[in-house]
Amino acid sequence: MQTILVCDDDKEIVEAIQIYLEQEGYEVLTAYDGMQALQQIRQNQIDLLVIDVMMPKLDGIHATMKIREESKVPVIIISAKSEDADKILGLNIGADDYVTKPFNPLELVARVKSQLRRYDMMSGELPSGGITYRLGGLEMDDDRKQVYMDGRLIKMTPLEYNILLLMMKHPGKVFSSRQIYESIWNENGYAAENTVAVHIRHIREKIEINPKEPRYLKVVWGVGYKLENQ
Repeated sequence: MQTILVCDDDKEIVEAIQIYLEQEGYEVLTAYDGMQALQQIRQNQIDLLVIDVMMPKLDGIHATMKIREESKVPVIIISAKSEDADKILGLNIGADDYVTKPFNPLELVARVKSQLRRYDMMSGELPSGGITYRLGGLEMDDDRKQVYMDGRLIKMTPLEYNILLLMMKHPGKVFSSRQIYESIWNENGYAAENTVAVHIRHIREKIEINPKEPRYLKVVWGVGYKLENQ
């Protein structure tokens, strides 16, 4: 049984989410501020965190930043703020998804399932078959789900890894933001430009010597992104 931690200072929201998740067979732990969420993650095996932004003691943004220093657990932020800037901030600090209040509980459950599937695929043991992709000094060992740049191991989130793997399998091919989003998130990619751009920037910061003048991951203006070695 997978364990979901739900953190929100509104107990009614926590209880509602808990009911829906338990109906799907998940074990649910609860917290009502960011400090409690940190404590729960340090004391229990948590498979996914659903956390609100506006909370006392430690808000969801700063709690997620602290969690990312210690754990790769998938994080879904829920917030009453719907502006793109708030969503980008959430993704920038390490969240995997962002849901705006008010939300349909069934949609949230679907997003929880999606993130857990993605994480399981990333962390699962695969039979050794020597599946390795190389492009210049960039190397991806898809059996071990590891990325190397000039022999140095690069830490990546599951989303970053999957985006890079998609492009690594098709060097030189230009992918639009919508194509990337629909391939990785398995959802409609309408208006996905900002979300994809955040993750592309994170990947660049990890694999490029100078992210502002990328050698590998490049923008094709007005079209999308491509991976090449020049």
